Amino acid sequence: MSLVRRAVGALVHRLYDAVRRAGALTPASQAGYRFRHMGEGVSIAFPVGAIFGERWIEIGGHTLIGERVSLSCGMGPGVDLGPNSILRIGGSCSIGRGSHIVAHQSIDIGDDVFTGPYVYITDQNHVYDDPDLPIGRQWPRNNPVSIGDGSWLGAGAIILPGTRIGRQCVVAGGAVVRGEFPDHSVIAGVPAKVVRSYSADLGWHAPGVTPSTVRPPAENAGGLRYAYHQQSGQML
Repeated sequence: MSLVRRAVGALVHRLYDAVRRAGALTPASQAGYRFRHMGEGVSIAFPVGAIFGERWIEIGGHTLIGERVSLSCGMGPGVDLGPNSILRIGGSCSIGRGSHIVAHQSIDIGDDVFTGPYVYITDQNHVYDDPDLPIGRQWPRNNPVSIGDGSWLGAGAIILPGTRIGRQCVVAGGAVVRGEFPDHSVIAGVPAKVVRSYSADLGWHAPGVTPSTVRPPAENAGGLRYAYHQQSGQML
């Protein structure tokens, strides 16, 4: 009986792998032609999430998009969103399974951006200007989003409208991000803030640390290193 179970299990796994390969969206698949641009080597894994508004979606070459990732432009299928692309994902990116990227005006994701699973990125949010009207019935507000080249977004991070993240940034898992963040930032918390930055003089350091705050006294040749670690909370 165990031999039969193993044989059946192996067959099921081989069939499922074949289904996953056949069901993936690539530039050569029929569904791939609906996208405004899908570069060479792109693969959207099967099973796919909700995908609509492909005419306004561009995906750069060799980007891999995980299972059950939703990519959408506009409120729903069949809406004319104008002549320009709205959602742009760069080349050599990796979008984690179960993530949602929901665009209405403009979302730009740079090259070599990696995300963990279940990341949510949107350029639209509900408003609550009228205290008497249900929030879900008030017209939402858009604000463009951009994520710089080489950045990493941890699992469950939420990127809200109006966010602009620089190059080579880290967003901690579970962070709720709104605002503008410079290149080489580590962003964490709810609401998110910069918890580490990079400079050529100090390397990675905590906010508020500058060369002047860590200048060693003349009699202490090791003072720079000591003061820096005192400021940043790092162990020597």
